[in-house]
Amino acid sequence: MLKLCVILATLYTQSLWALSTILIGIAGGTGSGKTTLAQKIQDAFPAHSVLICQDSYYKDISHLSIEERAQTNFDHPNSLDFDLLREHLLDLMNGRSIEQPLYNFHTHSREKLTKHIEPAQLILVEGILLFAALEVRDLFDLKIFIDTDDDIRLLRRIERDMKERSRDFDSVKQQYLTTVKPMHDAFVEPSKQYADIIVPMQRQNQIALDMINSTLRAHLAREIPRRHP
Repeated sequence: MLKLCVILATLYTQSLWALSTILIGIAGGTGSGKTTLAQKIQDAFPAHSVLICQDSYYKDISHLSIEERAQTNFDHPNSLDFDLLREHLLDLMNGRSIEQPLYNFHTHSREKLTKHIEPAQLILVEGILLFAALEVRDLFDLKIFIDTDDDIRLLRRIERDMKERSRDFDSVKQQYLTTVKPMHDAFVEPSKQYADIIVPMQRQNQIALDMINSTLRAHLAREIPRRHP
């Protein structure tokens, strides 16, 4: 297994060196640890990376009542504006800044304000449905899927929604059973087949993180002197 990982890292280092900008997709089920991994990669390259969250691109449903918004299936690909996400990723890849939407999970609507994001050499994108969406899947130069046991993901989901999104346990449980789990089985889990790298994350996988960062560091070591002689 270690030999295979080294071979994969070598191959990706060689293929990524041909790119001036690298677009990295990090997918996985809810609570899998994809946001944590994405942030750790960004922390390793603070001056050369940006992080885009799929959740910022939920469609604007502010025209619906609060009750109707709460009943929306937010785990289905149709709930997300992947066309806008694709447009923004292409802009960043071509050196243009974007105004990323800001989504309010308490009101289930977009904020009027946006987040200004400048392009960077490493563009990290994390989200559960990235590889299930034809609009964006083939844009990624490197696709990483975080594979975590269902029970761990569920516990993380409950803790996050109750602490960060003002949800009670009954509503979290109901949403998980009616939309989260069925949509995971229908869209997220099958999208694993498109990943270039699958990272087990029952616990913090420092080896995988080190290998990914090493590959990216090698790319930047070649690219930065070429861009700034």
